[in-house]
Amino acid sequence: MTDTKTRQRPAAVNLTPAAEARVADLMARAPEGAIGVKLSTPRRGCSGLAYSVDYVSEEAGFDEKIETPGGTFYIDGASVLYLVGSTMDWVEDDFTAGFVFANPNAKGACGCGESFMV
Repeated sequence: MTDTKTRQRPAAVNLTPAAEARVADLMARAPEGAIGVKLSTPRRGCSGLAYSVDYVSEEAGFDEKIETPGGTFYIDGASVLYLVGSTMDWVEDDFTAGFVFANPNAKGACGCGESFMV
């Protein structure tokens, strides 16, 4: 009889400590019924795909689920292929605050940084 070993696979997206802290902050103020925060890549912008982070109230079958210290982070199942190997960070300065993505799959982006292409 052969022993089968299940290997833990790495998450599709790596969250920096700052991104994990922001997820925790969002979940601390989440609307009733929210079970986590979800990243997706809807078709939008001049380059084709955009990053979208929203509250989610139910799990979808093919979503990737990442447990963080501050709450559950989901990745839309249809978006995983565009995001594999990416790093998600939360950056704040005097003028802006937002999630920033280092995505090795992006072949280009629009000038304003709102969208990317693969």
